[in-house]
Order: sequence, then structure tokens, then C-alpha cells
Amino acid sequence: MYTPDNETFNELFQSAFRAAIIAGKRILEIFYTEDFQVSMKSDNSPLSSADREAHEIIKRLLLNSRIPILSEEGRDMQFEERKSWDILWIVDPLDGTRQFIQKREEFTVNIALVVGGNPLFGVVYAPAMGDMYFGVKDMGSFKISVGDRDLLSYSFQQIIAESKKLDPSVKTNGKYTILASYHHVNKETLEYIDKMRKTYPDVEVKKIGSSLKMCMLADGIGDVYVRYTNTYEWDTAAAQTILEGVGWSINALDTNEPLTYNKESLLNPYFICKKAEPYMS
Repeated sequence: MYTPDNETFNELFQSAFRAAIIAGKRILEIFYTEDFQVSMKSDNSPLSSADREAHEIIKRLLLNSRIPILSEEGRDMQFEERKSWDILWIVDPLDGTRQFIQKREEFTVNIALVVGGNPLFGVVYAPAMGDMYFGVKDMGSFKISVGDRDLLSYSFQQIIAESKKLDPSVKTNGKYTILASYHHVNKETLEYIDKMRKTYPDVEVKKIGSSLKMCMLADGIGDVYVRYTNTYEWDTAAAQTILEGVGWSINALDTNEPLTYNKESLLNPYFICKKAEPYMS
């Protein structure tokens, strides 16, 4: 399995970090100042002109890496073409398109580097909030405020030095908190919430858009996120590194195994995000 050396790793991380910021800047321009077009994809989910433009920006900025890209906007790529990819970028140029269309600020740019089916690092940028979350395998997970700062010239070491290391044990809410989607709460989700109320009678449910739910878990805002409706690999790859970097997990509900990537089917299994449980032999 390919493993980049430290210099290459740093360059790849900086490429993803910069691409997320630059794509996020363009998304914000469209969000605040332009009339954008919306169409529907084959799965009946919306696609905006911001999705398309962000995709083109990220593709162009990652091109020099010579690493293939699997993006939400390239979802029709056949498995025969990508099954030999040991290393690839998995990108969601605009996660939370429904929130974007509804003028909610809970949308993100997601870029992950995946090696051997597992994310090596990932960046999740919430441009309207000015926050970049990122996770690096064997180093941890971090958050840095971007805002109006020019971070494009920052080295990997400078980014780490100016970032807050995430620690979900420092909770912002005393109640047991379940994070949920705005648009994907179904019968099974409600049954799960009801089951948890038996243990935690004052349970709180927070509805949050996009991959921000997983980032907020890592930042101590919530205790669990369970998903009983369809998601795709680009919805979770980057945020998985952030959860795993703080000792949490995103596991399939049917097997209790971590999610893996570049599968023949790009659909994720239904999953749960929570504090990782100790291994029992």
C-alpha cells in the first residue's frame, strides 16, 4: 500500500487545505451576491451552480498531485475504472446543498485523501462560519478559524501551530445530545431517539446540516449521530478522519465496522457516529 513520505504528505495536505478555502470563497460569493441555478440529479437531490463551480476549482487545484479524484459531481464513474486506485481524493465540493439553497449557513466543502480504502486525512471547511476542521491519521483532529485571514501560504506546520486541537470530552452541553439532519429524519431515526429517551429522559435533539454534524461531535457538541437514510462516500470520508482523530468512530450499523471507501457501490451503509467503544476480545 502506498504511503506518502512526510514532505509529500505535507504538500498534499496543503493542496487540500487551499482548495477547500478557495472553493469556499467562490461558494460564498454565489451564496451572498448571485442568483444561482438549481437542477435535480438522478437521485432527486438538488445541484446548484455553486456545486459545479466548486467542483471545477477543486479539480483544477488538485490536478498537480496526479492522484485521481472521486467527486460527487463525478458519481457516474465506473468501478472498473477506479478499482485499481490505491490512493485517491474523495471530494464533496458542496455538502449541504439544500441548506445552501434555503440560505442556511450550514454547508461545507469536504476533501479527503484515501489510501487503501481508509481516509489518511480530511478537511471540512464551513465557509459561511469561517471554520476549517481537519483530521490527520495518528496526529489528531483540529479546528482553525479562517475568516478573512490569508492562510493560503501557510505550511502544514504553521496550520497545526495555529489550530485548536479538538477534545470532545470538553462538552458544551450537560444534556445527552443527539445530532440529526434537517431533511433525513425517518421512522427508524425517531425510534432510535425514543429508545435513547428511556436512558436519558432529558435528551436533546439538535438538527444540523451537512458534515458539520460529525465535526461538531468531535468538538464536544453532541453525543451521537445516527443515519438510517442513504449517504455516499463523499458525504463522510473527510469527516471520518475528524471523528477518528478524537477517538470516536463512524461504524456501519449492520457490521459495527468502520466505513471504507472506493467500494464498488458508492453508497454508505447506515451508520452511527459516537465515542469509540473499547475492543472486547
